Amino acid sequence: MTSPKQKAHWEATRSLMIIVMAIWFFFAIFVFCIGEQINHIKFLGYPLAYYMTAQGSLIAFVVLIFWSNSRQEKIDRKFGFSDADREDD
Repeated sequence: MTSPKQKAHWEATRSLMIIVMAIWFFFAIFVFCIGEQINHIKFLGYPLAYYMTAQGSLIAFVVLIFWSNSRQEKIDRKFGFSDADREDD
C-alpha cells in the first residue's frame, strides 16, 4: 500500500518525466522533421537544421540530462526520498 507522500512523489516525478520526454521529442524528432523549412535560418553561419544535426541536439540532450537530474533531486528532497535523507545501514 502506498502512502500519500509516495503518491505525491510519483506525481511530481511523472510530471517531470513527461516534460523531459516532450523536450527530447522536440530535439530528437521534430527539429529534423521540419529541417527543410528551417534551413533558411542561419546559426553561426550554418543552416539551422545542419547545426542542430551536428551539435545543437547533442548539446540540448546533455543540458537536459543535467537539468532533469537536478529537478529530480529537488523532488526527492522535497518528499524525503533523497540519498542524503537515508541513514546508512
